[in-house]
Amino acid sequence: MSKMIKIVFLDAATVGTVSNLAKISSLGEYTAYDLTEPAERIERIRGHNVVLTNKVVIDREVMDSCPELELICVVATGMNNVDLDYAAQRGIQVKNVAGYSTESVAQCTISMLLYLLHSSAYYDHYVKSGRYAASRMFTHYGREFWELKDKIFGIIGLGAIGKQVAKLADAFGARVVYYSTSGKNLEGMGYQHLSLEDLLRTADVVSIHCPLNERTRNLLDDARLRLMKPTAYLLNTGRGGIVNEEALAGAIEEDRIAGAALDVLATEPIAADNPLLKVSKTHKLLITPHIAWASREARERLIDLTVKNIKSYAMSN
Repeated sequence: MSKMIKIVFLDAATVGTVSNLAKISSLGEYTAYDLTEPAERIERIRGHNVVLTNKVVIDREVMDSCPELELICVVATGMNNVDLDYAAQRGIQVKNVAGYSTESVAQCTISMLLYLLHSSAYYDHYVKSGRYAASRMFTHYGREFWELKDKIFGIIGLGAIGKQVAKLADAFGARVVYYSTSGKNLEGMGYQHLSLEDLLRTADVVSIHCPLNERTRNLLDDARLRLMKPTAYLLNTGRGGIVNEEALAGAIEEDRIAGAALDVLATEPIAADNPLLKVSKTHKLLITPHIAWASREARERLIDLTVKNIKSYAMSN
């Protein structure tokens, strides 16, 4: 490094408590804020060469007001919170991190499916409520479940995470099929490619792992959800906005699908008037707060790769 760099992390709370966060402070003069409101961005960034952001928006106004800014590190994969075109015009580098959460998301995807499929909450409550202790039967047949073996496991988006989920589904003996939303991954993937409609009609599990873009926004609307089997489960650990949440609430209430597990929503945190919060058949719906990506190991990889991005910048200055 030829100069001392000044680094600011605008929303450090978004990565939680990770042991390797201190590595960033060894790279220069470091300041961290838990969260940053839009009105606080310019004051906090001004005078810094490197800004770290997960969700805080870095736009034209910020860049124009912070002439010392030379590197924006997005502590995530998606870079929609940065005006990339304007950053390029001003010669500001923008670096993100990819591939850090593959194993974490895949593991959570399968765990969410099994939670619903096995009615885990119901059976846990059955025992802890005292009903099992009062029973004369050693087995309680309150709700049936089926095995993944030989079932059709449909994956929408066979990128890195989709492939890892496919491997886990393989381990259970499921038959994996997929639909490529980009239309690029059609050969050499090792699994049968189906049209979206055929996948929805035949799959016992539909798992979403594609990005949110103009091709995938509202991809599973009411009409497409109606193609699914009434015994099938829908999983979304991809992006909110891919599934029409009002249509999904209707599909659950009307028993048109067996259940749904979501880790992502169109608005996060969840909007108070989200129709999914009004679903009465709560045992058929699992919602978690965008946590699938965030295993301890994934967050440590995220910081290590961000440190690598800062070092790469620093070595060139």
